[in-house]
This record gives sequence, structure tokens and C-alpha cells, in this order.
Amino acid sequence: MKFAIAVLAGALTGVVSAWGIGGGTLLVIYMSAFAKVPQQSAQGINLLYFLPTAAAALITHIKNKLVDWEAVIPTVVAGVPAAIAASLLAMHLETDIMRKIFGWFVIAVGVSEFFRKTKPKKDDA
Repeated sequence: MKFAIAVLAGALTGVVSAWGIGGGTLLVIYMSAFAKVPQQSAQGINLLYFLPTAAAALITHIKNKLVDWEAVIPTVVAGVPAAIAASLLAMHLETDIMRKIFGWFVIAVGVSEFFRKTKPKKDDA
């Protein structure tokens, strides 16, 4: 039964990820809160989970000409070292601290999304 629930959680978060909603965040919440996976392990699994979903999305976005290639290089140059530094820091933090940081991050993103004003699309203007 536990295996079936884990597969269902993975499938549902995969669908949500495909919609661009943040299925990986939901996967971390499921693993840490319900499956009792340690926070660091849940976040590591989430990173592995992200790779194939990101690759599939990238292929689709390139095919549909939705990639801003001018933004790719600065994003990679800043993002890779930041990800490495954050992962090294996360290895040395206690699980309780990681959970609190992650929880506050999810709350902050949720609040900012709730109050965000959307700009009209170029097609709508």
C-alpha cells in the first residue's frame, strides 16, 4: 500500500510539474511530512526528480521557440555556483532548520504569488 501511495504521489506531482505549478515542492512536502523521509533526502530526491521533467519541458519550450537565449548564459553562470553553494550549505544544516527554511520559503512564494499582479500578454494588448 505504501508503494502505491508513493507512486500515486509521484504521478500527481509529475502532472502538476508539467502544468508549471511546482510539483517538486509538493513532492518534498509529501516525502517529508507524510512518508517521513528526512528533509535533506527529500530535497535530494526532488533534484533527481527535477532533471527528467526539466529536460522534457526544455525540449518542448525550445521546439515552441519559448526560450530566451539571451537570458540562458547569465542564468547558468549565476545559477550553477549558487546551486553548488546552497547544496554544500544544506549538507551541514540540521533537519529541523532545513524544514523551517523550506516552510518559510513555500509560504513566501505562496504569498507573493497570491498578491502578484499579472502583466497583460503581448497577444492580449
